[in-house]
Amino acid sequence: MPTLILVRHGRSTANTEGLLAGRTPGVTLDEQGRRQAAALPGRLRDLPLAAAVSSPMRRCQETLAPLTEARPELPLHTEERITECDYGDWSGRKLAELNDEPLMTTVQRHPSAAAFPGGESMRAMQARAVDAVRDWNARIEAEHGADAVYLMCSHGDIVKSIVADALGMHLDLFQRISVAPCSATAIAYTPLRPFLLRLGDTGELASLAPPDRTGGEGDTGSAGGSAGEGDATVGGSA
Repeated sequence: MPTLILVRHGRSTANTEGLLAGRTPGVTLDEQGRRQAAALPGRLRDLPLAAAVSSPMRRCQETLAPLTEARPELPLHTEERITECDYGDWSGRKLAELNDEPLMTTVQRHPSAAAFPGGESMRAMQARAVDAVRDWNARIEAEHGADAVYLMCSHGDIVKSIVADALGMHLDLFQRISVAPCSATAIAYTPLRPFLLRLGDTGELASLAPPDRTGGEGDTGSAGGSAGEGDATVGGSA
């Protein structure tokens, strides 16, 4: 099954202003975010990406713009199910103010019970995002093969919830995961289990390229197991 590169969008104007952006229109990358996006093609240059999939939010589309300009042949798809969480009445508000809301304690300590007023629950957010990943895994494998690598550009809570699912973690533990703006998280999906290869990585990504299947020495599969079939390497991989 494919390897998924999850990219959180670059730093946004809402990030620097301390706002919970949610689905508020007009949120763009700030100057630092644009620099992060401009560096993304170089970080990904050694990866033969089969496709790029983006949240419909403007900040995600802007993050991928330099990549798609550098690779005009790369198919770009928009996926509604990986859009930002619908924070409802909280959207656009100062995070400092929201910290005083009783619901924030639930969001931090028991997110599976959190539902935003006028918005969606965190359980629903995770369910739709994970469903999208599973559907895209099947589509990418059918079109490009089991060793394919593809990219999704989404949002912090979406990335964290997908990682939690891959690790078999309860949603109530997902606040322990941290992903910086424009960081890359890599998950190799196999028939037996997902492997978390990178988490919140802001450096080079060349080692995530698919393995050489010509039978050369050292070919152990993209997840470090038995040719990517899902077995973990006892004692750790090379």
